[in-house]
Amino acid sequence: MKSIVNQLCQLQDLILVRDEHRATGNGDHLERLNESIDAMTETLPAAAAAMFKRLLTRDHVIMAPVHNGCCAVCGMRLPVSQIQAVRQCETLQACPGCARILFEELDAPQWVGALPGRTEPRKNGISRFSAESLMVPDLVVSSAADAIEVLAGKMETGGFVSHADKLIASALERESMLSTAMEHGLAFPHVRGVEGGSLTLACGVSKEPFAWDVAGTQTQIVFLITIPTAVSAFYMRLIAGLTEAFQKDANREALLAAETPAMLWKALAKATRYTIK
Repeated sequence: MKSIVNQLCQLQDLILVRDEHRATGNGDHLERLNESIDAMTETLPAAAAAMFKRLLTRDHVIMAPVHNGCCAVCGMRLPVSQIQAVRQCETLQACPGCARILFEELDAPQWVGALPGRTEPRKNGISRFSAESLMVPDLVVSSAADAIEVLAGKMETGGFVSHADKLIASALERESMLSTAMEHGLAFPHVRGVEGGSLTLACGVSKEPFAWDVAGTQTQIVFLITIPTAVSAFYMRLIAGLTEAFQKDANREALLAAETPAMLWKALAKATRYTIK
């Protein structure tokens, strides 16, 4: 059964990649993605395929990690007996609250940042997801793997996310499905399922363009994003806001001109003040 759960997780990843591509790509890879999704669905056992297809009609997030004894999507507290059944993985377990298929990854990266206190003022814009300490204005890298390693390390040393090595591996696995590089020298590597807190963004800028993928897509501005499962849909809004902001030459030039983390943070906040709420 563990292999079926892994297959379902991979299938969901492909579907979410397709959703991202529809929203931000030019459609060139849709046929290949559709073929991969159909082929993988056909190899599922009948009962698992039926459950998957039924859930898919409602939402494209069909798999729910178990985090701190709860469903990470709907937040329902799970009975101890069901948590044990998820770990034993002898049958597919559905969340009693949202009906999604439960699974557990004990060594997955986790969000470890401090939660805001009730008396703290509400953050706005990009500050809801990032901070000056996650800015790298002097990336010196030659590949996507190098850039992701630097930014994942910044997240871990800054006390935002655990297990930078797992974060790097997951981000590169996502890149192997379809490159996250876009026009204007932007790239949006990301990892879903980083539970425990909020969506988190680190930004790195290379003064010199470098090849991001096998197609040689030239990249200079990299946003590494970790995404809790429950806010997968909001991630698309964040990407849309960043893309809109950095279609403008002046905003990209401001990031490329930043010499310090403080300057990069100020430029990022200014560029996104109208596109990210």
